[in-house]
Amino acid sequence: MTILVAYVPRPEGRAALDKGVEIATRRNERLVVVNAGPGGRQEDPSVLNGYEAERVEESLKTLSIPAEFKQFVRGNSAVDEIEEMVEQLQVSLLVIGLRRRSPVGKLLLGSMAQDILLSVPCPVLAVKA
Repeated sequence: MTILVAYVPRPEGRAALDKGVEIATRRNERLVVVNAGPGGRQEDPSVLNGYEAERVEESLKTLSIPAEFKQFVRGNSAVDEIEEMVEQLQVSLLVIGLRRRSPVGKLLLGSMAQDILLSVPCPVLAVKA
């Protein structure tokens, strides 16, 4: 079984990674950390740059469990990439980070967390920074 962490380079992403590492280590399960964005001409703040990706990969190498980092920037939304990973891997738990947003912000921008919660078939743990 696999613990999947949806990672973004913000405090909520780091909280999700920390919780995913804790749970995967306790359960002795494989850990997969995914960072995804649509790519394109605009810089996406949710996509890790090379240095940040290397830092995450290096921290995963120190764990006592199998762990890997995957990054996708191939035109799909992060939600689509996460759904595909859940289907491909035997995911026992998906860990995501939540950020605080106003009701108007949620209405205007939608909620990636909500989309994930409604679309994946596995349990989802949402953590705050």
